[in-house]
Amino acid sequence: MQPQAPANPLGTAPIKSLIWKYAIPGIITQLVSALHNIVDQVFVGWGIGDNGIAATNIVFPLTSVIIALSTLLGIGAAARFSILLGKGEQEGAAKVIGTSIGWMVLLGAAASIITSVFMEPMLYLFGATELIMPYAAPYARLICIGLFFGILSSGLSYFIRADGSPQFASYVLVAGAVFNMVFDPLFLFVFDMGMTGIALATLLGQLLSTILALYYMFKRFHSVTLSPRHLRPRMAETGTIFSLGIAVFTTHVLAMIAQIIQMNGLKTYGALTVYGSEVTIAAAGAVGKITIVLLSSVIGIALGCQPIYGFNLGRKQYGRVRETYLTVLRYGTIISVAAFLLVQIFPRQILRMFGSDNELFYSFGAHYIHIFFACLFLNALQPITSNFCTAMGKANRAFWLAVLRQGILLIPLLLLLPRFLGIDGVLLSGAISDGLTAIVVLWVGLREAKNLSKLEAAQAQATGEAP
Repeated sequence: MQPQAPANPLGTAPIKSLIWKYAIPGIITQLVSALHNIVDQVFVGWGIGDNGIAATNIVFPLTSVIIALSTLLGIGAAARFSILLGKGEQEGAAKVIGTSIGWMVLLGAAASIITSVFMEPMLYLFGATELIMPYAAPYARLICIGLFFGILSSGLSYFIRADGSPQFASYVLVAGAVFNMVFDPLFLFVFDMGMTGIALATLLGQLLSTILALYYMFKRFHSVTLSPRHLRPRMAETGTIFSLGIAVFTTHVLAMIAQIIQMNGLKTYGALTVYGSEVTIAAAGAVGKITIVLLSSVIGIALGCQPIYGFNLGRKQYGRVRETYLTVLRYGTIISVAAFLLVQIFPRQILRMFGSDNELFYSFGAHYIHIFFACLFLNALQPITSNFCTAMGKANRAFWLAVLRQGILLIPLLLLLPRFLGIDGVLLSGAISDGLTAIVVLWVGLREAKNLSKLEAAQAQATGEAP
C-alpha cells in the first residue's frame, strides 16, 4: 500500500494564515515595484526637473502595456492552472502554462517592435508637448525595447506563485526593481546619462527579472513537469486563458486609454490656467505614483490569494472560498482608508519628495489629490472583487466589473465634464467614477459570497453533514 500524499495546505490550512503566506510576497512585490516607479520620479525630479517628471508620466501608458499583456496571459493561465491542479489534471495544467508562455514571447516581441517603430507619434498621442518631448523621446526609446522582458518576467511570476512559491515570485520582480533603484542615481548623477540612464536602469532590471523567472520555470517548477512540447500556443487553451484573463486585461487597457485622455485633458485645460500644461501633467503624474505605492498592498493581496480561490473551488470547498474573499475585502478596505487619510491630510508634505522648486507644482498637486481622490477609501473593492470573480472562472462577470470603472464611467466623464467645468472637470471624473463603481462592485461581491453559501449548504445536505 502506497503512502498517502500529504494534503495540499491550500485546502486545509487556516484561511488567515494562508492569506498572509500568499499575500505578503505579493504585497512586497507590488510595493517594491511601485516604489521603483516613484523612485524614478524622485530622482528625475531632483536631477532633471518638472519636465522630466512630466515625461515619465507621458511614457507611463507603455508600462500599462506590460501590465495588460502579462495579466491577460499570466492571471488567466494561473487561474485555470490552479483549478486544474485542484482537480488533479496535471497534463492539462502543463498545457495551459506552455500555451501562455508561447503567447508571452510572441506578443512581447510584437509590442516592442510596434511601439519602437511608432514611438514619436505615439508620444504626441499620449499628450506630450514640445517642451516635454526632448525628455520623453530618449526615455521611451529604451522602455519600448524593455516591453518584451517586462511582459515575460511579470507574466511568469503568476505561474511561480501558483506553483506554491510566492516568495520566489516576489524575488523575481523585487530583484529587477531593486536593481533599477540602485542604478538610477548611478546612471543619472555619476554618468550624467539623463533620461536615457533612467530608462537603461529599468531595462536592465527587467532583463534580470526575466532571467530569474526562466530559471525557476525550467529548473524548479514542481507542480507539473514542463517539456518543450508544451511550449507552444494551443487554440483550446488559448481561448480559456483569454476568457479568464480578459477582465484584468481590459481594466489595464481602459486605464491606459483613460490616462491618455486625462493627460490630453490636463494639457488642453491646464494651458488655460495659471498652472500651464507641463506643471499639471507633472503634478498629476507624481500624485498617481504616490497612490500606486499606497494601494500596492491591496493589489498584492488581491493577486496573491488567487491560488487559494482556484484550488478550493476545484475541490468544491465553497466555504473556504467565501471566507477568503470576505477576509481579503476587510483587509483591503482598512488599507485603502489609511491611504485616503494619509494623502488627504499631508498632500504637500508627500509631494515635497519630488524636489520641485515650483510653488505651482505643489498647489495643483494638492488640489488634484483633494478632488480626484475624494473616494480613494473605496478603491480596494474593485480589484479584489474582479480578481475573485476571475479566480472562480466567472470571466463574464469579472469582465463587466473591469469595464465599469474605466470604460463605462471614467472615460465618458473625462470627455464630458471638462467641457463644462474646465480642469476641475478632469479631477471630478475620478471621484465620481470611484464612488459609483464601489456601490456596484460591493453588491456583486456580496451576491457571489451568498451564492457560495448556498452551494456549501446544498453540498452539506447532499452528504448529510452540517455546513
